[in-house]
Amino acid sequence: MRDRVTRGASRRALALFGACILVAAVALLAPWGTPRAEACAFDPWRPDAYEADQQRTRYTAAIDAASVNRLLPTDPFFALPPIERGTRATRTNGTPFIPAALLKAIAWTESTMTQAARAVPFDSAGPAQISFDCGHGIMQVTTGMTTPLGADGTPSARQASIATHFAYNIARGAQILAEKWNAAPDQIPVAGIDTNSDPAILENWYFAVWAYNGFTGPGASISNHPADPQFGAWPRPAFNCDGTQSRTRYPYQELVWGCMARPEMRNGVPIWPAQPATLPDLTNQAMARALSVTNWTYPYSNMDIPTPQPAHLIQPPANIQSSAQLLGAPVFQTSAQRITLNVNATGAASKGTVRIRNGGTGVLTWIATTTDRFLVMSPPAGVAIGSDLKCVGAEACPDGTLTITINPTLLPASRASGTIRLSSPNGGGQAIDIVVDVSAEFSIGAPGTSRATP
Repeated sequence: MRDRVTRGASRRALALFGACILVAAVALLAPWGTPRAEACAFDPWRPDAYEADQQRTRYTAAIDAASVNRLLPTDPFFALPPIERGTRATRTNGTPFIPAALLKAIAWTESTMTQAARAVPFDSAGPAQISFDCGHGIMQVTTGMTTPLGADGTPSARQASIATHFAYNIARGAQILAEKWNAAPDQIPVAGIDTNSDPAILENWYFAVWAYNGFTGPGASISNHPADPQFGAWPRPAFNCDGTQSRTRYPYQELVWGCMARPEMRNGVPIWPAQPATLPDLTNQAMARALSVTNWTYPYSNMDIPTPQPAHLIQPPANIQSSAQLLGAPVFQTSAQRITLNVNATGAASKGTVRIRNGGTGVLTWIATTTDRFLVMSPPAGVAIGSDLKCVGAEACPDGTLTITINPTLLPASRASGTIRLSSPNGGGQAIDIVVDVSAEFSIGAPGTSRATP
């Protein structure tokens, strides 16, 4: 490849856009050099994520820690808030706590408890799991993940952590569920009016789980109201969580209750211990009256219910791993700080790669940003795997790989330099700037001539 521009460079630079007019002209581009879609935070590129073991032992351990605010307790964006308790008139703050079995069942219902896309092998890295409605990762976090929230319209470090790192995804999902619980009584009803709405009672999370998927009812595109006629008469067969039943025949909270009681098996072992929970009995007159569709009116004050019986009092998990064990100690490193790319006469550009390494342990999250619009980066964020984690089979394991190409229609001149900033939300140290030198070679005919002239 050439690293210089041939004679006549100034004239060729003026003809840059004409020479490349057929190369994907884009009217609106994100600052990181890719077409901007008003959709998910990383569109149109998908970040990479790490997928842990098939038995989900690392994920369930992280959920146990998150359930008692021991996963990321010092980060307000990811920490579990105090959990309110009490009746509609007597709500007070209490200890941060969510039943771990509930979080595990939600994680399975949302994503089969996976952080990366279905095609990514276990103990490996690859494209992150992102749903059509911008749900990300294990907990299918949608809130705050629909548009880029970082500087200059790029994805933020928090968004990168949620999309790529299982622990941050789980912690954020747990916090969102806690926020749904704390939304009572102003935005959702209170469950457990006879038990002081104690969050240690599993059944009292009924409305919060309903709200996690959308506190919707009859008339919504997706209803979760248990008395909605679309779900048929009560009682209905319990959801089995084994893939043999249509999910559309059940409101969301019944999917979660079914998965809690009947967890999936891997290698003959359940992914978490079975935990039964009691649903509101719509044959009970008082319960049916409260959950009648006629009460589906904001602020839902007539929908408060007593604790469904029999109730299950849940204790915090035993033998919780520390955040240091679950997160490791990642160390952020890169393979280069300057690369050179060439664009030939047809507008085709060479590719450059930068390897992102984790010199420590755990999963390192990285994110790449630039204000130079001619630089195209893929993926915009990813992971690098530490020496303590098993990682097999994928090209990006254990290092992360950033691929850099050029959009020639946006080059300011035939010779140009741009900068990509690589940083790590959890890897410590300073951001690392990668300088990209671009050399473009274009040749054009003499002005005013055409082969079509007779």
